[in-house]
Amino acid sequence: MNVDPNLHVGESVPDGKKSENREKKVRRGPFSSLGRRIMAINLFSVVFLAGGILYLDQFRDGLIEARFQALTTNGRMIAGALGEAALQEVSLDGQVQYLTLDSLPIKRVLRRLSIVTNTPALLFDREGVLIADSRRLISAGRNIVSEELPPPEVKSPVRLFFEELYDGWEKLFPAKYDYPLFPTNPIPSAADFQEIGSAINGDNGRMTRQTYKGELVLSVSVPVQGFKHILGGLLLTESGSSIDDAVRSAQVTTLIVFAVTLVITLLLSLFLARTIAAPIHVLAEAADKVRRGIGRRMVIPDFSDRKDEIGDLSVSFRAMTTALYDRLDAIEAFAADVAHELKNPLTSLGTAVQAFERVKDEETREKLRVVIASDVKRLDRLITDISAASRLDAELSRAEGEPVDLIKLVEGVLDGYRTTQMFTAISFDFKRPGKAVKVTGLPGRLGQVLRNLIDNAVSFSPEDGQVLIRLKEDDKFVELSVEDEGPGIPENKLDAIFSRFYTERPKAEGFGRHSGLGLSISRLIIDAHGGTITARNRTDETGKVLGAIFLIKLPK
Repeated sequence: MNVDPNLHVGESVPDGKKSENREKKVRRGPFSSLGRRIMAINLFSVVFLAGGILYLDQFRDGLIEARFQALTTNGRMIAGALGEAALQEVSLDGQVQYLTLDSLPIKRVLRRLSIVTNTPALLFDREGVLIADSRRLISAGRNIVSEELPPPEVKSPVRLFFEELYDGWEKLFPAKYDYPLFPTNPIPSAADFQEIGSAINGDNGRMTRQTYKGELVLSVSVPVQGFKHILGGLLLTESGSSIDDAVRSAQVTTLIVFAVTLVITLLLSLFLARTIAAPIHVLAEAADKVRRGIGRRMVIPDFSDRKDEIGDLSVSFRAMTTALYDRLDAIEAFAADVAHELKNPLTSLGTAVQAFERVKDEETREKLRVVIASDVKRLDRLITDISAASRLDAELSRAEGEPVDLIKLVEGVLDGYRTTQMFTAISFDFKRPGKAVKVTGLPGRLGQVLRNLIDNAVSFSPEDGQVLIRLKEDDKFVELSVEDEGPGIPENKLDAIFSRFYTERPKAEGFGRHSGLGLSISRLIIDAHGGTITARNRTDETGKVLGAIFLIKLPK
């Protein structure tokens, strides 16, 4: 782990330094972390399924149970035939003298049925002594039994490859059975096969054993009866190699299917990872370039042609970057305007102070005091308005809107003006609809906009003028207008009046009483509410200007 030698114990790493360390340590390879996760999730189910099929013994147990049932059926058939063959010893008058299994016909029947069922068989008497062994009888017979071998199985190279792969896997993890060993005595007896005891007692028995090499051997014992007398026990055995071969074939087939599924899943995962992770990686790199690209605009890649979330993310990133650059440009322009506006009163103040120190005439000094006081007030007003404008942007971005009743808002503002302007001849009128008009916004800031517009209208209105406020609505928007009876606005300044520090005041008004931020702040507030604010002149039929109108449109 790399540790910054300049970082003392207990100190936290700044966020900027954390991001730098992250950039130094992160080396994105051909597959991103998101891509690896997608592939891991998709492949997990396939690997889990394949592993379960390779390790579960249900298929093997089903085959063993099926072979036991087949052996039991064959055993009952052979035992019935042997029981009938045991009735061959009769007297001259047709009466049975005795029943025995130890005879040449019994051995011939056992041999023939063992060949037909292809199952080795051992026949024991009631004392547990071996009477006949089908394998020995076959080898001792005079007739040569020949069977045509089946043609060799032709396997595809793919299956041969997977069989070799499976055999290698089986050598690494050999199967271990916890079964008793199959007896290897040359002349077996009932003591070697405990299931024979069950057959001699009249019950069927079964047993699973294994050889020294680990091969399964299945055995089934069936009682041999003659005239409801138990004559002995029949034992059928079968090697489990066919079961192992069937399980091996099924598992190799499963392995092939798994491999094909794995390749398809891997390709689909790669496609999905590249489709998702690659564009996100490109967007992340572009975002890093935007962060590092100070002084120049960086372009975010456009994935808007994709009809998915990646396209939406690209559009949002591009809009966010555009808004960020616009905000940076606005901050730079605002800083330049602030420096320019502060420089004028400071220059005037500095010149007045220098002149005040040199001039001895009291009348001139009094005029300089007035200039100094005016510049100080102007600086204080500028700083106050600049501070308010700076806080406004942050406040609008954090605040949450609420339902605002515009009728109550306008009436509350007008009540204040009627009280403060009670000694003037200026009148205020409000034309409104008969029902409540509501929008979602910040009531304090909307009231600030309305006061700015009314202040502007009052300052330009004649002594007996009227300020008229109209409120109306349609299906989508609410329109609020403030009209005055002043000289109007120059046609080429209808949009410039909303610029920062722009002032176009009446001649009778003293210089420096306004900072020129009122209308700019009003537009900023209305824009934050998703509306618009515009200005135009009121004219009569002849085109004469009757005053100015400021129109606000807010979404309902």
